[in-house]
Amino acid sequence: MTSTETITMFGADWCRDCRRTKAQLDELGIGYTYVDLEADPAAADVAREISGRTNIPVVVYPDASHHVEPSNADVEAKLRELSLI
Repeated sequence: MTSTETITMFGADWCRDCRRTKAQLDELGIGYTYVDLEADPAAADVAREISGRTNIPVVVYPDASHHVEPSNADVEAKLRELSLI
């Protein structure tokens, strides 16, 4: 997997939506880079620049599109669109 094919997820362990999205990606066997905003507070600025919002999780896809607080259906639809599942 090259870096252009990597999904990046910005989140925090206290965030229920982040845990749900992480679990979904894990269950689907999708490789991703997890950026823990508690361990790396400066990354919150990066996530905010990407999304224009302070909500998490922010999921960035290989095509440079992103979701903010996506539902499982949103994530699944995007992964199918990108032929990742």
